[in-house]
Amino acid sequence: MRLVGEKGEQLGIMPLVEALAIAKRKNLDLVEVAPDMAPPVCRLMDYGKFKYEQTKKEREARKNRKVSELREVRIRPKIGDHDLEAKVNTAKKLIGEGDKVKVSVVFRGREILHPDLGLELINKFVNMIGDIAQVEQAPLQEGNRLHLVLGLSRKKATSGLRGEDA
Repeated sequence: MRLVGEKGEQLGIMPLVEALAIAKRKNLDLVEVAPDMAPPVCRLMDYGKFKYEQTKKEREARKNRKVSELREVRIRPKIGDHDLEAKVNTAKKLIGEGDKVKVSVVFRGREILHPDLGLELINKFVNMIGDIAQVEQAPLQEGNRLHLVLGLSRKKATSGLRGEDA
């Protein structure tokens, strides 16, 4: 087998018994890294330390990864202007954090007979949120709800990366 040292240096081709003796003498583990090669490649390393470093790197990568969530903002057809502004501000904050926002207009009772009011409200909401968000899923009625999905605008995302925010 071909033996590689703990710092990556080549120690040459030797039989298994000799490689195990070297590993035991240096208080290291003999780990087979390329079994398909001819001859197979083994490396001297502290396997416990290697596994610890590997899990530490994986944990760090998981921590830095941002998962986009779908968050929901519910409004009613008879919502007041100030309340609508508060909902728009909430949606802006969520979109700014990288989440997608599902805007739902919830109809109660006979309000369902006027879906045009809900569509009008959704259009008003989209206009108020401005160029921060773009519509990712068009308004869709399901039962007593009318909803659409908003995500971060492409223009806003690229300008924010270059630092052109005003």
